[in-house]
Amino acid sequence: MRDYKWLNEFCLNRFGSAAALESMLPQPRSSDALRAITDDRYLSTLSLRIFRAGLKHSLVDAKWPAFEQVFFGFDPEKVVLMGAERLENLMQDARIIRHLGKLKSVPRNAQFILDVQKEKGSFGALIAEWPEREVVGLWKYLAKHGSQLGGLSAPRFLRMVGKDTFVPTDDVVAALKAQNIIDKAPTSLKDLAAVQAAFNHWQTQSGRPLCQLSAMLAFTVNH
Repeated sequence: MRDYKWLNEFCLNRFGSAAALESMLPQPRSSDALRAITDDRYLSTLSLRIFRAGLKHSLVDAKWPAFEQVFFGFDPEKVVLMGAERLENLMQDARIIRHLGKLKSVPRNAQFILDVQKEKGSFGALIAEWPEREVVGLWKYLAKHGSQLGGLSAPRFLRMVGKDTFVPTDDVVAALKAQNIIDKAPTSLKDLAAVQAAFNHWQTQSGRPLCQLSAMLAFTVNH
């Protein structure tokens, strides 16, 4: 496994300057900013991520104002009351993406958010408080308690809301394999722990957030 010095030098050589590199890197939100996001916005983003999966993002995004309307602005307390008949009726609404499984996930995730709200005060508190050095645990928590949040959906959702996380995209996985950290896409507890440990090591060396290290690692893969 290479150290952060190598990773930084590789990226500087690729982009030509520190300023050019920095312009390419994402910025995570602070804990206070994550807490400030209201639960309806978390439900909206969670749902957006689910509907984007397997579809062209621009197609889903163009229809999202209609989703906001039919799901009451994603107010969890209203959405959770949507029964099977109402969801079946939405399958006739051409303004939205008519995928019954994904439509059913919205009230289920509304209940998940309300359960967290009851325990933590808000869904944002859960996201903000979870330590980044154990962020794969947050992926697993979301996948276990939420609906349709397996695979890359949980880390991609976290990236969308600004929670600091790495995302095991194809390029990141290829880079991790090149450094012999894993030999396949990380799905097992063992492989996820190995990847988390590698990112924690680079973070300790660099002081950079996980999302920036993730992007830098992806840059080391040639296309």
